[in-house]
Amino acid sequence: MGASAGARAPIPRQRQSPPAGPRQEYLEAFDEDDVFAPRPRAGVPSVYPAVVSPVPPAGPGAEAAPQSADEPARATGTKGRTFTGVAAAAVTTVLAVVVAGQVADDRSDADLRPQSATDRTDGDAAGIAGADGKPAAPPPNVSTLTYGQKMSMRYALSPTLKGSGRFEAVPGLTKAPGKGRKYTYRVDVEQGLGLDGELFAQAVHRTLNDDRSWSHNGDRTFERVSSGKPDFVITLASPGTTATWCAKSGLDTTEDNVSCDSAATERVMINAYRWAQGSKTYGDKLYAYRQMLINHEVGHRLGYGHVTCDRNGALAPVMQQQTKFLDHNGIHCLPNPWPYPGS
Repeated sequence: MGASAGARAPIPRQRQSPPAGPRQEYLEAFDEDDVFAPRPRAGVPSVYPAVVSPVPPAGPGAEAAPQSADEPARATGTKGRTFTGVAAAAVTTVLAVVVAGQVADDRSDADLRPQSATDRTDGDAAGIAGADGKPAAPPPNVSTLTYGQKMSMRYALSPTLKGSGRFEAVPGLTKAPGKGRKYTYRVDVEQGLGLDGELFAQAVHRTLNDDRSWSHNGDRTFERVSSGKPDFVITLASPGTTATWCAKSGLDTTEDNVSCDSAATERVMINAYRWAQGSKTYGDKLYAYRQMLINHEVGHRLGYGHVTCDRNGALAPVMQQQTKFLDHNGIHCLPNPWPYPGS
C-alpha cells in the first residue's frame, strides 16, 4: 500500500471472484473506482477520503454530478447497489490502510505542509530564499515611500564607478521661499547612475532653505532653476567623474572618495558613492549625512573654509570634514549636519 502514485496497475474489473482479496460486493460498491489505486497526493492527504456519496465518479479525474438531498441514490450500472453496515466498515478499513501507506511513503512533515508564497523558492514566489535559507524580504516599493524614508535608505553604487561624464538637469522650477539674498542653482545628475535625481533635487532645496542651514534668519534663500545661468550647479556624479571635475580646481578627491566644491568651475560636486552609501562616521544616519554633505559643499561655494570642533563632546561644525573624521587630537566630536543646529 506504500507504493507511489502510478506504480500499481489498476485491478481488473471482471465480475468473476479473484482467488484472494476483498469480497466482490466491496469492489462492486465502487464499480469503476479502484479503491486500491494510489490516491493523488496534492497538498495534505486527508484521513477522510472524498467518498461522500454511495455513487463515486465514473472514472479517474471525473466529477460526480450534483445530487439534491431528496434525490434517491443513482446506480452506476444496470442494477442499484446498497451499502450494508459491514461492507461500509470494511471499505473504510481498506481506505484507511491506503491513506496510511501514502503518508508513510517516505514523506517528511515538511512535505505535508501547504506551501505559502513565502515558503516557495521558485521564481514565482514573492520572497526568494536567501543564502541562509530564509525568504528574502521583497524589495520596497519606492513609489510608496515617504521623503524621509527615501533619505534614510542606502543605495547600491560602486566606489570605483567612472560614469559617462554627461549630465542632465533635473527639470522644473522650485521658487525661493525666503526674502533674503537669493541664490539660484541648477541640479545636474550624471546619466547612468541609477539614482533618483528628483529625490536629490528635493533634498538640496529642502536642506538649503531650512532655517538651520545657510538661509538662517532669512539671510539667504535658494531657488532651483533648470535653465539660464544660475549662480552655481550642484552636481551628483560618479566617483570617477567627481575626481575629474575636482581636479580642474586642483583638488584630489580620490584618496578618501569625497566630494568637493570645484571653485574654478560652476560645479559643486557631490560624490554619488557618498550620497548612496554614506560614511563610517555617520553609520546608518544617512538622512543626516546627506544633509551635511549638501551644507558642507555649498558652504565652500559661499566662502567658508574647513574648521574643527575644539571641545570634547561638542557638535562638529558643518565645515569640519566629517566624512573623514569626527575625532581629532584626543577630542571627540559629535556628528552635525547644520551650520546653525540650535535654531
